[in-house]
Amino acid sequence: MRDAAAEAGRDPDSVTICVAAPAYVGDDLGHAREQCRWFGGMVGNHVADLVSRYGEHSGLVPEALTAYIAGRSGYDYSHHGRAGNPDTTFVPDEIVDRFCLLGPPEAHIEKLKALRDLGVDQFAVYNMHDAREATIDAYGSEIIPALTD
Repeated sequence: MRDAAAEAGRDPDSVTICVAAPAYVGDDLGHAREQCRWFGGMVGNHVADLVSRYGEHSGLVPEALTAYIAGRSGYDYSHHGRAGNPDTTFVPDEIVDRFCLLGPPEAHIEKLKALRDLGVDQFAVYNMHDAREATIDAYGSEIIPALTD
């Protein structure tokens, strides 16, 4: 984004980058994945839109993303953005792990630091799962304090 801003004649430092994704704090990674798999289905819709616009082998959409939507068939928006969405069976664990923050607080801190090192200024938590209060409590008591300079 900052490179594109510079190429457009804008000050790259004036661009604020925000990442938004589900965060689930807990030790049962399999359960956390199932609670957040809906996000991979939602992102799959956006990837499908990009592929239809730019082409599957254009080089503009990473192969890792086009490969995972290959098994995607119809999508029922009545389940959109909900844990347990039945239209997300095509989403592999690797995609959930790539797009979500899952696991104990230390895993969240590590991933958020990596995002910060990439230039992300802000992270917005999607807290749509069965551990909303525990996740917010962990962010308030452990994760945010560990990221404060």
